[in-house]
Amino acid sequence: MEPRLFDLDLQLLTDATLMIIAVFVLFLAASYFLFNPVREMMAKRQAKIKDELDNAARDKKDASELKLKYEEKLKNIDREAEEILSDARKRALENENKIVAEAKEEAARIIERARVEAELEKQKAADDVKREMIVLASMMAGKVVKASIDTTIQESLVNETLKEIGESTWQS
Repeated sequence: MEPRLFDLDLQLLTDATLMIIAVFVLFLAASYFLFNPVREMMAKRQAKIKDELDNAARDKKDASELKLKYEEKLKNIDREAEEILSDARKRALENENKIVAEAKEEAARIIERARVEAELEKQKAADDVKREMIVLASMMAGKVVKASIDTTIQESLVNETLKEIGESTWQS
């Protein structure tokens, strides 16, 4: 017998068939115990990454909306600040006008009080002059009585005295 390159006998075929069956069983066992848990872990990881990406996209969208909202608020802040300043200026102008009006009223009251006081002083001076005139007239009456003059002479003396003093002197 001559040696052959491949010895295909029944023993080799049964060994090869058993080996193929053992590898297939080993593959099924490895698939059940190793590959399936790895596939499940990969599926869970893939789902987790997808959820994280979805959350990140949602957070990015929310952040974008917040950014737009705050930018709008920043634009409105300038307008609100201008409104507040305008209102403050308006109130300051109103206060200024109110203070000026109150000062004018106070000045008018002071002037009126001074005028009234001057009028009272003028009246007082006129009263003093009248008293002096009365004293003078009494003195004249006393002289007239002493001289025993009649009433016509007495009236002429009063009139002459008034003319000498001047009517405007005792009235002003």
